Amino acid sequence: MNPTDRILPGVVLMLTFCVIAPLIDVSSKLAAQTVPVGVVTLSRFVVQALLMAPVVAVMGQSFRLGARALWLTTLRAAVSILSTYCFIAALRFMPVADALAIAFVEPFIILLIGKLVLGEQVGPRRLGACAVGFLGSLLVIQPSFAHFGTIALFPLGTALFFALYILITRSLSRQVHPVAMQFHTALIATGLCLPLLVAGTALGEPSLGLVMPQGIFWVWCACVGLAATVSHMAMTYALKFAPSSTLAPLHYLEIITATLFGYLVFGNFPNALTWCGIAIIVSSGLYIIARERRVSRHGAATRSPVQGTPLAG
Repeated sequence: MNPTDRILPGVVLMLTFCVIAPLIDVSSKLAAQTVPVGVVTLSRFVVQALLMAPVVAVMGQSFRLGARALWLTTLRAAVSILSTYCFIAALRFMPVADALAIAFVEPFIILLIGKLVLGEQVGPRRLGACAVGFLGSLLVIQPSFAHFGTIALFPLGTALFFALYILITRSLSRQVHPVAMQFHTALIATGLCLPLLVAGTALGEPSLGLVMPQGIFWVWCACVGLAATVSHMAMTYALKFAPSSTLAPLHYLEIITATLFGYLVFGNFPNALTWCGIAIIVSSGLYIIARERRVSRHGAATRSPVQGTPLAG
């Protein structure tokens, strides 16, 4: 543990994220009942850019990006749009907890991308945990697929694109301050969304129609951006105060708060099969986190006292 770590503030901020982040989903589900999914997606980035601009100015962060940082930020914005769109499209019909449970296969996708694309060392135990976690997601997907059709596959798209978002963020974080990164990502995402919505309107695609919200739906759209900004800043600063290995297990508490909000606002409560799938996904994810911590602690050169082989499971 780094002597500069401040564990308690980090944990409190991570718990704050777990409480506020589901409000993004609740607000999105409320807004998407009458507002096109593309417009709800756009509203998240517009509000986030407006909220983050004065923060960037007060902190003295740069409003400019270098060529490489601009390219990575644009890519980050693009996958963020796709991740957000897929999840909001799912939430129009699916309960919040069910969609979130399926999206929680994202850590497994990151692990597989690390092995298959980036050539990282991933042992059979963690690959086995990925397989078990994905089977758990199928327990959630199967009844959802039977009830909602292909809509139930949208959270898998969210998981894939958010995994790419995390990997891009890891690279970009070496070049751009987290606060500036949030602002620039939101600003570029806004610029990418607008022509898509214009094209969607011209082509008659309902989910991408440029239709302005009416009445209370302005509030729900604004709340999407507000909750996204506050929750993600809480997570950003949580990771500044405490190591990710300490905070990562707490992220799964988001399923609990999402279930609570889903029940209080929409009257949705997961059935027994969904809870079983959630339990498997969470258990597999926690196992992977534990293995990552152990491998990190021992280092790549550490060998098993019995077998004399690297600890890469």
